[in-house]
Amino acid sequence: MATDIEKKETGSLPRYRPATDILEREDGFHLFLDMPGVAKEDLVIDLKENELVVGGKADHPPVEGERMIEVEFGGGEYYRAFTLSDAVDQEKIKASLVNGVLEIFMPKKERVLPKRIEIKAG
Repeated sequence: MATDIEKKETGSLPRYRPATDILEREDGFHLFLDMPGVAKEDLVIDLKENELVVGGKADHPPVEGERMIEVEFGGGEYYRAFTLSDAVDQEKIKASLVNGVLEIFMPKKERVLPKRIEIKAG
C-alpha cells in the first residue's frame, strides 16, 4: 500500500511498515512481523522505557554484469515502533527470526496477589 511506504533521501532504500499480527495469549503477547529478506545480522530490536522499536534492512544490490529489466522485489528497510503496557515483563522479552517472520514474545508480569494484613488485638 502506498501509505505503508516512506521515501527517504534520494538514493536510499524505501522504508516499509512490516505487516504485523499481535496476539494475546495466557502466557503473554506474541508479535509476528513480516520482514522478508532481512537477515539476523541486519535486524535491530531496541527497548527504551516503554517503547519497543524494530528495524531491519533487506538489500538486494544488482550483480555485476546483470541488467535489471524489471524490479518488483527490491530491497528496503523495515521500521515499526510499539508502546508496551505495564503488564509486559520487559526483562523476559525474547525474539526469533524464522523464514522472514520475526516473532517477539513478551511475557506478562506475574500477577501480584492481594495480601491480607493481620490485625493483632492489643
